[in-house]
Amino acid sequence: MAQFQFVMRQGPTPGVTFPLEGDQLTIGRDSSNGVAINDSEVSRKHARLGFQGGKYVLEDLGSTNGTFVNGQRLSGPVVLKPGDVVSLGEQIILMYDAINADAGATMAAPRKSARVEPPPAYSPPPPAYAAAPPAQPAKKTNMTPILIGGGILLLICACSGFLWWVDSTYRWCVFLPFLAGC
Repeated sequence: MAQFQFVMRQGPTPGVTFPLEGDQLTIGRDSSNGVAINDSEVSRKHARLGFQGGKYVLEDLGSTNGTFVNGQRLSGPVVLKPGDVVSLGEQIILMYDAINADAGATMAAPRKSARVEPPPAYSPPPPAYAAAPPAQPAKKTNMTPILIGGGILLLICACSGFLWWVDSTYRWCVFLPFLAGC
């Protein structure tokens, strides 16, 4: 017997699992949904899951930000396969998963609608459709203030050296004849 679940990979509560139980489930921001995700990217009634022939079929309900399976925006119902990546808008990413359960096992208590599990130690690489952040160009340093500062420092040193030479050789009257006493 296989059971299915969504695991939130990106969104308001990463690592949360949403067990999928029942023939009809809605996904949305409203708390009455079978899969309730409280995020502004998610419409109140965003998408619907129907269980048909042992598989879940996903359908967008005219959501504002769209429903995507493996990067492709839904334009009609799509049969989900374990490992499919379901995105609600651009920020919410759910992994569709099958859980194999032993038919003879005894359940101690029914599962809650969502439980928090720690994220797996290994995180698979992001899907190919996800946009990589733009590469940061190498930061350029504006050299103009540095060159101006260096030029001013050089000019001050040259003037100081010249005045020192004039003073040490007693040539004030040669270079500055307008001084009193020349």
